[in-house]
Amino acid sequence: MSEKLVMVLNGPNLNLLGTREPEIYGATTLAAIDHALAERGAALGLAVECRQTNREGELVDWLHEAHARGAHAVLLNAAGYTHTSVALLDAIKAITPPVIEIHLSNPHAREAFRHTSWIAPAARGTIAGFGADSYLLGLEAAARLS
Repeated sequence: MSEKLVMVLNGPNLNLLGTREPEIYGATTLAAIDHALAERGAALGLAVECRQTNREGELVDWLHEAHARGAHAVLLNAAGYTHTSVALLDAIKAITPPVIEIHLSNPHAREAFRHTSWIAPAARGTIAGFGADSYLLGLEAAARLS
């Protein structure tokens, strides 16, 4: 039996995790998160593929790719694009793999403009506010999807 693919897609500025506003986003690097996801994914029988980009269109392309590859699920931390991107909303609505929205911080405990997510209406669910563990919780949720 082949492993189910879970694509983990990260948006702008997440390449700076560990040094960027650690009081908000924590001290864990994106590489450390990717490593933890790969280890936990293997234990769950999931093939985890992690990517990061600062470009909105590349996230759209990767969502399309997840669909074309028959991904089991997508974990998406769209970062700042969460609050601005109709293009990501439309891409999620156009694909079949369920998308789980991920946030390190709790957007509702932050600035008012972060309270609106353009991703949430099309996402299967949202996990936020648990720091780097938000990703692991999202992976656990993905593993339970039928």
